[in-house]
Order: sequence, then C-alpha cells, then structure tokens
Amino acid sequence: MATPAHVAIIMDGNGRWAKARGLPRLAGHRAGVEALRNAVRAAPELGISYLTVYAFSSENWSRPKSEVSDLMGLLKIFIRRDLADLHRSGVRVRIIGDREGLEPDIRALLEEAETLTVANRALTLVIAFNYGGRDEIARAARRLAMAVQRGELDAGAITSDRFAAALDTAGIPDPELVIRTSGELRLSNFLLWQAAYSELVFLPCFWPDFSREHFVEALRVFAGRERRFGGIEPQEAVS
Repeated sequence: MATPAHVAIIMDGNGRWAKARGLPRLAGHRAGVEALRNAVRAAPELGISYLTVYAFSSENWSRPKSEVSDLMGLLKIFIRRDLADLHRSGVRVRIIGDREGLEPDIRALLEEAETLTVANRALTLVIAFNYGGRDEIARAARRLAMAVQRGELDAGAITSDRFAAALDTAGIPDPELVIRTSGELRLSNFLLWQAAYSELVFLPCFWPDFSREHFVEALRVFAGRERRFGGIEPQEAVS
C-alpha cells in the first residue's frame, strides 16, 4: 500500500463530541488532546514521516474568551507534559503560524519545543498554531516584497519554489494527504498553498473518536487514489 510521507489533519468536532454527551466544550478539547497523542504515536508506526495538525487557527481568537483561555491552557499542558515523551520518542516539533502578538509564555513554550527536539528524526510533528493559510501567504509575500525593496532579490526571480521557501513550511514537503474529521467538507483556511495537489479524505467521526483504525482507513483510501497532478498518467509526488 502506498503510504504518504506527509499527512495533515484538521482535527474537527471536539465541541460537537462534547455536546452529544452533555459535556462542556472543554471536555471535548481534552478528549481531542488524547486523540492527538494517539495519532502521534501511530504515525511513525504507519510509515509517516511528517504529521501536521491544525491546533489553533487565526480565526479561533473570535471564540468566547473562556474557551480561548481553556485552549491556551491545554496547549501549555500538552507541551509541558508531553514534550519530554516526544523528545524521547525521536519526534521533532515544528510550529507554523504567526507568533507576533502571542503572550511571551506561549512563545517561549513553542520555541522550547522546537529547540529541544531539533535533531530528532523519527517523526516531524508540525503544529499549526495561530495559523491561517491566507495569512501565511500574505506574510510570505511581505517578506519577499521587503527583500526586493532592500535590493536583496530581483522581482523576476520570484518563482513558485522561491515563494514556497518564504512560507512557514519551508523545508517541509507538501502533504500528500489531508484528513478532516467531523464530516465537514472544506479546508477552512488550512495549508492553502501546500494542499494544492493533496488528496482529501473526509471522515464522519468527531476528532476525539479518531482512532488508529480511522487513520488506517484514511491511508487505505489514499492508496486507492490515482494522483496525476494535472497530467494523464498517475505520478509520484515531487517534494
């Protein structure tokens, strides 16, 4: 079975999972963290080298302050409690998203996770935090425009590869497979540039219920797809 090197997941449905059980939304987010732990453990066993998860979007700040506070608390707990285990397991952590304006303690935790695990190779866990695909593209465009303004770059030299190198995901191969849970059928501003040729698999389960079996099923669906990248004959992805 063909296995994607990079899988990205939109972890959706925590709130609806909790509501269906008569629980507060925080309970759904906590259950979602446990599902994330299980997915991180399963990924290298399934032959996956990169796992990107949509942890907190730039639009999530519009949620009630109490829920945002709960989500920040869970992020702190996840990094403080799980970072040592991730490091021992050979997991490298990378963070994508806009860090400007984040609270200093949050920024420090994100930087600590990246620094501690930088040499690990068993799995690269990419956490999209305060992330939005359009915002990422706009920030990359600003970086390139400023380089042109400073005379460091000729505008005619800006190719798709050069643009990709200015994105948060520089050095990370594009995901071959994007999974979304909860039955919703959209990308929701996630990896808009990188997912141009990704296979999309939408699962009806809410994220807290996502299991190894769901993971395997998504990989099975992926293996059955023909990837032509605009051509006629199936092709292998070019990173």
